[in-house]
Amino acid sequence: MADTDVVVVGAGPNGLSAAVVLARAGYRVTVHEAADRIGGGTRSEELTRPGFIHDVCSAVHPMGVTSPFFRSLPLADHGLEWVHPPVLLAHPFDDGTAAVLLRSTEGTGASLAPDGAAYRRLMDPFVRNWEALIEETLGPPLHVPGHPILLARLGLFGLPSALRLVSRAFKGPRARALFVGIAAHTLLPMDRSPSAAFGIMLALAGHAAGWPIARGGSQAIADALASILREHGGRILTRSPVSNVDELAAAEATLLDLTPRQVLDVARHRLPDRYCRQLERYRYAPGVFKVDWALSEPIPWVAEECRTAGTLHLGGGTEEIARSAAAAWYGQDDERPFVLLAQPSLFDRSRAPEGCHTAWAYCHVPHGSTRDMTSAIERQVERFAPGFRDVVVARHTMNTRQLEHHNPNLVGGDINGGVQDVLQFLFRPTARLDPYATPVPGLYLCSASTPPGGAVHGMCGYHAARSALRRLGR
Repeated sequence: MADTDVVVVGAGPNGLSAAVVLARAGYRVTVHEAADRIGGGTRSEELTRPGFIHDVCSAVHPMGVTSPFFRSLPLADHGLEWVHPPVLLAHPFDDGTAAVLLRSTEGTGASLAPDGAAYRRLMDPFVRNWEALIEETLGPPLHVPGHPILLARLGLFGLPSALRLVSRAFKGPRARALFVGIAAHTLLPMDRSPSAAFGIMLALAGHAAGWPIARGGSQAIADALASILREHGGRILTRSPVSNVDELAAAEATLLDLTPRQVLDVARHRLPDRYCRQLERYRYAPGVFKVDWALSEPIPWVAEECRTAGTLHLGGGTEEIARSAAAAWYGQDDERPFVLLAQPSLFDRSRAPEGCHTAWAYCHVPHGSTRDMTSAIERQVERFAPGFRDVVVARHTMNTRQLEHHNPNLVGGDINGGVQDVLQFLFRPTARLDPYATPVPGLYLCSASTPPGGAVHGMCGYHAARSALRRLGR
């Protein structure tokens, strides 16, 4: 294609974000997507029955709604509407009560007795400085901090493990369990650094911007990005797999929304041996097992707070959650897994036929596991919502291999694009001053395996495109 200046491989949120940046800068951009639809980790489909819309991978987007890049785009003008549940997160306990994450730190603290004041002391200084903090933490990995004292405070509380932080900060089980459940999104063991930092950032995102869903499904995020791209002259080719970068049109820059394993598959012959060896050493995280349900009515939660929550964490106390996270990390099965559940149709009626509902859940499993965790997950739901199975009309499950088949970037079922411990968070995927630029001029990486890592925020693609723009010179 002689009319292409830049090629992007992969139409997930990072690939589309990179394409948008370059198209807005005046480059003629072509995106190749192997699947029949765009979206990658933000696809939505009728997985169970007609009329029931399920998010295939990501469903709740605290980092999307607060992403500096997404906020710079007119996404609403292109069909994206964020829907905010009244309760962001509910964490039920066996006594029939629940701790909650609300936009207000005061309201959140009220559910965390005796640690409400302690929770506010931890969170409020960060909430007041959220705009500066999100710019720093989602910024390029190597930059001169504009707010060094704020970052130092985050390091003080965030560099320890989640278990160590809660043992110091909180006295009671409710605040400890709520925080550790949030930190467990990282797929790290809860005694590993910097699991506390991820817990702080996700909780803060809720207080500052919410934990919303996208109306109509997460597909709306990808569709809005694609609409902006086309508005600026970019084009997307679906059913266009790339097995070798030499197949691509000659372009001034090529950006790969691929993890290191796929990069080696398509470009090993172009890359220096030393760089290839570095990519081969890249570490992937545990995987997930996912279930989607079509429901005849809402889930019958015991705790009232759960009935108005967009997201639920099902794992009881801190020890149980930590055990589940460690089991997946060390390659072991857990009969009582920590379950992350979303119930979007309560707040978005477009997700299911009249009177019916959808729910989405996953648990952490060893990398590459093919074990069917459906019964274990449903036992956890029944534990806090007796009678749940009676409202299930249909279910759809995906183990780690099926997730990877759907989206090859989910290597071994890893939804974060690789381990996010301190070393691999700072040096992702390799130790380079510019982690987006490869040793091959004009070839760049823009997936979640580059900083700032996993979650739907588009910042990996944004930074990769900025790296390319600096070298392209326009």
